[in-house]
Amino acid sequence: MRPFKILGLQQIAIGNESKERLTNFWGEILGLTKTGTFKSEKENVDEDIYAMGKGAFAVEVDLMQPIDLNKSPKVHEPKLNHIGLWVDDIQACVKYLTDKGVRFTPGGIRKGAAGYDVTFIHPKGNEEFPLCSEGVLVELVQAPKEVIKALS
Repeated sequence: MRPFKILGLQQIAIGNESKERLTNFWGEILGLTKTGTFKSEKENVDEDIYAMGKGAFAVEVDLMQPIDLNKSPKVHEPKLNHIGLWVDDIQACVKYLTDKGVRFTPGGIRKGAAGYDVTFIHPKGNEEFPLCSEGVLVELVQAPKEVIKALS
């Protein structure tokens, strides 16, 4: 039996060489609400955080551009950069998946842009950890108590 539960979609992250057209479409055209920003030289990302929905059912739409187009990670390639999933127990989830042979990206569990503990499942497997998310970067996000309660 799995010692964790995936509760729902926490975010989608979309990249582009420049956030200007993304923010025009998602913010101005579709009317999503901007809730924050995040910038990290280490992760080569400058992002605006938008939201749709409310409370535990809100989904982030992270609009990202690289700080330096020539450095990695290239947050604009592919354009749909990653999806984030709420998980009720990130520690148990990571241990279980690692024991099963799932490959994670470097960096381990850490604070994400929205302040929650996060980690990423690698889109490609390797010899040591052959299981992966098969081409799509997946962010696991520790759900706060109110989200766990609402989505369980």
